[in-house]
Amino acid sequence: MFDLPNFDRAVEQRLISYCAIDSQSDEGSLSQPSTASQLDMQRHLMAELKSIHASDITLTGYGAVLATVPATDTAAPSIGLCAHVDTAPQFHATDVKPRVHRNWDGGDIHYPDAPELVLSAEKSPYLATKISDDIVTASGLTLLGADDKSGIAIAMSVAEYLLNTPGLSHGKLRLAFTPDEEIGRGVDPQLPADFDVDFAYTLDGSRLGQIEYESFSANSAIVKVSGVSAHPGYAKNKLVNATHVAAQLIALLDVDGQTPETTSGNEGFTHCYSMQGSSAEAELRFILRDFEVDGLDKRCAGLIQACQQAQADFPGARVSCKISAQYRNMRYWLEDDMTPVELAMQACEEEGITASTGKIRGGTDGSRLTELGVPCPNLFTGMQEIHGPLEWISVQDMSAAVRVCLRLLRSASTR
Repeated sequence: MFDLPNFDRAVEQRLISYCAIDSQSDEGSLSQPSTASQLDMQRHLMAELKSIHASDITLTGYGAVLATVPATDTAAPSIGLCAHVDTAPQFHATDVKPRVHRNWDGGDIHYPDAPELVLSAEKSPYLATKISDDIVTASGLTLLGADDKSGIAIAMSVAEYLLNTPGLSHGKLRLAFTPDEEIGRGVDPQLPADFDVDFAYTLDGSRLGQIEYESFSANSAIVKVSGVSAHPGYAKNKLVNATHVAAQLIALLDVDGQTPETTSGNEGFTHCYSMQGSSAEAELRFILRDFEVDGLDKRCAGLIQACQQAQADFPGARVSCKISAQYRNMRYWLEDDMTPVELAMQACEEEGITASTGKIRGGTDGSRLTELGVPCPNLFTGMQEIHGPLEWISVQDMSAAVRVCLRLLRSASTR
């Protein structure tokens, strides 16, 4: 029997310290990484890696931190653990105040900085399964940042245990802490070679026991609308209002079963997440998502058709659409060799956890890494209600993820 200790306090302390560091990414920035605050987080992690005696600690030119736990079994595969340091730009992430609700009793959780907010088992059914767990939330005005600082805390705790337990059989472990995952820039083209692993896992999943090897295929689009500007007092038969053209375009795409708020499960969507401009010019930003590439292609064609229709409805307007590829469903590559998935499922079984597989209604750094030749399924951390003020996580779920990773590494060595 392979006995492992309890990692509750280790992951809790790490999560709280990481969440207190502002490291939000910024899609509008052209720098790499997109914000200087992410480098503050990276420097903090480098100091911690040094303190636990990791090797090969590197801050790359593209803002990722890499490190090594040397192998005790050089014949075993080299495995990576990957987590991202940035937090989502969709909600406030400055001055995060993590709060631990020790031995949660099942009652409503309130927020001192936002009394109107309530987290309850009714609103978050998974929470109902966590009675007596230690639940971490923010204080109400910010997200927590467990996405993905919980993944970093888990990876660090795995590394520290391995470095302090020299008799444990395992191959080389590589850590990668990436910037800008939330804005789709987490995997620099140089990362696969720099990571230098046989396969890897992102620690960026949610429920206990969840192992994900399917993700959306994803594109982004920028639509620019040019109208005809005129003085509003003398605009008859002259003005072509770009905001009206943009509104018409949105109306054409606002179809039930095609937008994020009306889809779930295996359904993809077309999502306008940003719109700004004036009567003269407007810009709309879209993400397009589908689990299959042919479905994604249809969504792109639908967006182009809507742009053409909106332009036709407003003579004199010009509507352009630039579509860019982001990532593809990692299943396309992982299904050729399911070894990383099988190892993770076996590790869950050994830990007494019921493993489940599912589709990520999103993407991870693992989606792009897999496409670039590093097989990289996604493992659970416990994070819930992410990207908003109700975000929470169970300390015990994080601790279980540490043990699953350790069992996985040992199993890979003894296969």
